Formats: sequence, C-alpha cells, structure tokens
Amino acid sequence: MPTMRTSTAFGVDIGGSGIKGAVVDLETGDLATERVKYLTPDPSTPEPVAEVVARLVKEAGWTGELGATFPAVIKNGVAKTAANVDKSWIGTDVDKVFTDITHCDVTVLNDADAAGIAEARFGAAKGVDGVVILLTFGTGIGSALLLDGRLVPNTELGHLELDGYDAEKKASSAAKDSEGLSFKQWAKRVQRYLRHVENLFTPDLFVVGGGISKHADKWVPLLEISTPVKPAQLLNNAGIVGAAMAAHEKFTE
Repeated sequence: MPTMRTSTAFGVDIGGSGIKGAVVDLETGDLATERVKYLTPDPSTPEPVAEVVARLVKEAGWTGELGATFPAVIKNGVAKTAANVDKSWIGTDVDKVFTDITHCDVTVLNDADAAGIAEARFGAAKGVDGVVILLTFGTGIGSALLLDGRLVPNTELGHLELDGYDAEKKASSAAKDSEGLSFKQWAKRVQRYLRHVENLFTPDLFVVGGGISKHADKWVPLLEISTPVKPAQLLNNAGIVGAAMAAHEKFTE
C-alpha cells in the first residue's frame, strides 16, 4: 500500500446501484488510491450496505477519517428520507451504523451536497462567488446550494413542484430514458426547470452533473437561460471527494 500524505481522508459514495470508495488527496482533489466499486445490495437495508462500506475500508487498510455520501436528507447523521435505497433507512442514525462497523471517525452527508462542495473546491465552481447551484441529473434530480463556496445543506430542489409534478419526474435523465426523449426534447424540459429555479434563487452559476453530464455538449448548448451553465468536472469522483472533504473538515449541518 502506498504511503499516504497527511492531508487525506477516505470517501465512500453510496448510490442506488453502486457503492464506491477511495482515499482522497485533499490538497488536489485527486484520488490517492484506485476507486473500488461494489454493487449496492438488494435489498439495500442498513446491515448489508454497512457491510459493503466496511469491506471497502478494510480492503484499503484505512483507519482514519471516513466520509460517506447517502441518497437522503441527512440531519445530525440521521436519514430523514430514503431515495433509491430501502425505506428502512428512514430514521436510522447512518453515522452510528457506519462508525460501529468501521471503527472510523465517520461523517455522513447528502450525496448531491458532497458533489457540490467538491465542485466548489476543485471543479466547475472553483473560485465562483455568490450563489452556485449544482444539479445532478440521474434517477432523480439532486441539488446542492452554495453561497460563496459554503454549503446550505439538504435543499432537495428536484422535488420542486413544476406544472403539477415533482420536477424530477419530468426533467431527470431517467425521465429522458423512460420516455425515449431526444436530447433536444429533454433539454426543453431541463430549460423549463432551470428557469423555475433561476426565478426562485437568481444564481450566479448552475453546475450540472450526473452521468448525463458526460454528454453535456449534446444538451447544455441548447439551454436558453440567463444564468451561466457549466458541466461538472469531477464526474463520478465528485461524491467520493466531497465525502472525504466533509470528514476531514468536520462538516456539520
């Protein structure tokens, strides 16, 4: 195992389909070890998910600070919702579950929030003052709201009502796939959603992430809104990096 620099932490990114982790160099935002990924257990109840987290930590030989993203509203380490994981997580002290099984110093935060702080430090929002909103387009729409680089946690802007629906029901990349929409058709929906968010928050920058951001050239140029839009830069590593940052800097709500 390579010698670690002092400014490192272990990041775990928990999603509905996969759980991945790596040691992060917090001075550069780069992964200091190879990213390892395992499938999310089915059912994704606390015990089997915690066992996967423990496996990642053990295989890395890690004993220090551990940050973990979770697809839920997280308050004081407790899951208040459960998106794309088993509903038995609601009310569970995620921090305690992971601390007990890994014996590490654990910090848990919302997955989109983790991506947001990573992009603000190392990615598309680096050095941007004012209001930045990161939106991740995937199974739903995750959000992170930042003011001068500082996170306002648990915004859940994908659940804004738009035209009688949760916005993510119509504008997520999952909606694009399930309805067989072209990028042009889907971009019109994203534009409608972004204009709504724009009217509410008047942001200085939108950062768009999620797997579909890899194809940003096919849809971001089609958006006609006042706010600048940048594709996320850290892509699949954003959650891991943000989780490690939160652990190292003792992120709190």
